[in-house]
Amino acid sequence: MAVDLDIRSGQSSVAGEIYISAKPKLARGGLQEQACEVFTGIADILRSKNACILRERIFAPKRPAEELLRLRSQIYDDLDDGVAPSVLVGKPEMTGPITAVQVHAISCDSRPEVIDVERQPSGRILRVPGCTYLTLSSISAGPRSISPRSCLPTGRRGGQALPTGGRAKKATEQAQAMMAKAESALKQFNSDFFSVVRTWMWLGRILSWYSQFNRVRNEFFTQRGIIGKAGRQSMPASTGIGLGPIDGSKCAMDLIAVLQPRDSIQHLQAAGRQQCALEYGSAFSRASRAITPAGQTIFVSGTASIDANGATTHIDDPLGQIKETIKNVRAVLKDTAVSDEDVLQAVAYCKTTEVEQIFNDLKSTLPSTGRGWPWVTVICDICRPELLFEVEATALKQTKAKISD
Repeated sequence: MAVDLDIRSGQSSVAGEIYISAKPKLARGGLQEQACEVFTGIADILRSKNACILRERIFAPKRPAEELLRLRSQIYDDLDDGVAPSVLVGKPEMTGPITAVQVHAISCDSRPEVIDVERQPSGRILRVPGCTYLTLSSISAGPRSISPRSCLPTGRRGGQALPTGGRAKKATEQAQAMMAKAESALKQFNSDFFSVVRTWMWLGRILSWYSQFNRVRNEFFTQRGIIGKAGRQSMPASTGIGLGPIDGSKCAMDLIAVLQPRDSIQHLQAAGRQQCALEYGSAFSRASRAITPAGQTIFVSGTASIDANGATTHIDDPLGQIKETIKNVRAVLKDTAVSDEDVLQAVAYCKTTEVEQIFNDLKSTLPSTGRGWPWVTVICDICRPELLFEVEATALKQTKAKISD
């Protein structure tokens, strides 16, 4: 099979969590060929383990939306419950019609129930003894909230296209609507953002409006008490990265919430070698952990070459940034008492193909156990112009990660 499949899993007395990372082995081949290989491989794993999808994301260099999702649905057949995966568009330099697919699945006596958000299947809720686990995917304001007539010519500064006032306003309005829409979905289950353990913020053209996005999120979290007083914060772990939602929206959000046991969530505002990101205006915790169906999961936020004071280090030095980033991530894992072999998923976000090549050359030398982390590599902009590399990771504590072919 012309696809690399990396399967990691954790098991408790009530459920098994399965993490699949799938990548085409060769860049060549059309969309249909790659989709057949990748989705057939994933479907075979899910069926062999009697597993259901909890979350799925597809990284791609362009927008073959309708055909890609049609092929996925056709191949998955009964595994497709109607919830579309998050399809995320990186830079055109990403090779092949599909760069990678990540799936988080569950195997247990219970089945996830589909969650509708504004009449669209947008997530799942799973109830097992001792845990109620909720996921939402691709929550956005949607492209219909933008009128093409409102898109004004852009200015340029520092080599990056910047939106004019009109376009910036539309982006912030979408961010506000996205946050409110996710909150509304949580309210369906008598919950709120205090139950959210992890978010992903997919931000198209991130360098042109990341500061505005941060203001929107900070205001939203402050109003809800997520950003509290006297250092009492409940900010989820998060990744904010320059991958555009496939529907053309400026932003979209994925999230994980643990509704029960609610008091199981721990937000690590500072961890490893870095202080709280809120000190420089970004409302997220360095990591979070919570009870999940197969044990206790640690979510490490998107992490880059940033020092304890919030300053970028190793500017114009890709290798230096890569090494510093890995040190920062592994320091967080050490603080949460998990090892390399407990890592179930990892994403390396590289600004250019040159950075990706340097990282690929370094990967085999990184400290690891067995085959190392299940890396997926994506080419996209990071949240600061000078940042070249970012990493996120998910690990399962006290349950040994199983590795299979």
